[in-house]
Amino acid sequence: MKNRDRKRKLRRRAETIGVLPGSLVADPSAHVPVVRVMAYGPEALLEKRIEHLDQILEWRGKYPVLWVHVDGLGDVTTIGKLGEIFNLHRLALEDVVNVHQRAKLEQYPDYLFFEAQVYHCRPAVETEQFSMFIGKDFVLTFLERPGDFLEPVRERIRHSRGKLRVCSADYLSYSLIDLIMDNYFPVLETFGEALDAIENAIIKRPHELAMEDILAVKHQFLMLRRALWPVRDAINSLYREPSMIISEGTRVYLRDCYDHVIQLIDLLETYREITADLMDMYHSSLSNRMNETMQVLTVISTIFIPLTFISSIYGMNFNTETSPWNMPELNWKYGYPAVMGLMFVIAIAMLMVFRKRGWLSRKALRRIGLTERPPDEHRNGPPGGNDQERPSS
Repeated sequence: MKNRDRKRKLRRRAETIGVLPGSLVADPSAHVPVVRVMAYGPEALLEKRIEHLDQILEWRGKYPVLWVHVDGLGDVTTIGKLGEIFNLHRLALEDVVNVHQRAKLEQYPDYLFFEAQVYHCRPAVETEQFSMFIGKDFVLTFLERPGDFLEPVRERIRHSRGKLRVCSADYLSYSLIDLIMDNYFPVLETFGEALDAIENAIIKRPHELAMEDILAVKHQFLMLRRALWPVRDAINSLYREPSMIISEGTRVYLRDCYDHVIQLIDLLETYREITADLMDMYHSSLSNRMNETMQVLTVISTIFIPLTFISSIYGMNFNTETSPWNMPELNWKYGYPAVMGLMFVIAIAMLMVFRKRGWLSRKALRRIGLTERPPDEHRNGPPGGNDQERPSS
């Protein structure tokens, strides 16, 4: 999935090389746009999916707030027509079509342009670009694919919950941005649970698959960091810089939204540190496991040193008829059982000494399979990765 997205991004960049500034080039794999309109005020509400964009001109001005939402970026004609209706700059529309943009806020004389990356858990972690134009009486939003996450805001408008129905378009834009930030929290919680599972797997038995999971989560954190830090700057500009679009009452709510971004960044940095600690733990666990294995092998080698010495002596087979000093045990009736018994006693005695000194633990024996290993629990892979059960080592 990651390789496919990376190849698509590179192909999109190659297709836009040399085109005129402000040119709208749609991705052939993008979804066909679906346009929905919500026009509302304290006493009235209009919600409709439209096919002819000229209807927007009829409703604009009749309602205090006009919210036009577009799911899908596959038709540049539709996007260009919306730009003409709301008098939008072509460079801003070009950023809407060219996804994977850095989060930002741009000010124009009659509107603001906000752009950010949105993360979802569906149940795997997915991301898409969210673009929004904020005017005095309208909000125009774009998402890459259908099945958008904005339904909670629509429900609040339908049932007159909160201040949406009595506030202007800037408060609607705040509500949408706040919803984007709220979607980051469950994503980070999912990655936090993945880190706990990886830590448990490393403690029980380190395996190379655990390192693959750590690297996958680390990559996701890098992508989240690239998404969140620009959002912080964009929201900071939105509530600090003077603008005729954003009222003073809405700036207070945007400041709270900025606090949420700071919390997300702090949580993300904490998880990044935990990921680095897990990598150190993995290498330490591998080192400890190797030390335990070498300890067992050293003990076994040490036990066989005197046994090898005894067997090598009696393997020389000097002729006892030539001299009485040439291994008289060779002609003794119980010579072989006596030597084997001596070797067995020496081995048992050495094992007891090693065990008493703590040089040979049950855990070390279990590491190399000399004792029964407790059953392992299956673990799941990182979010957005392969969730199938993986074989144990």
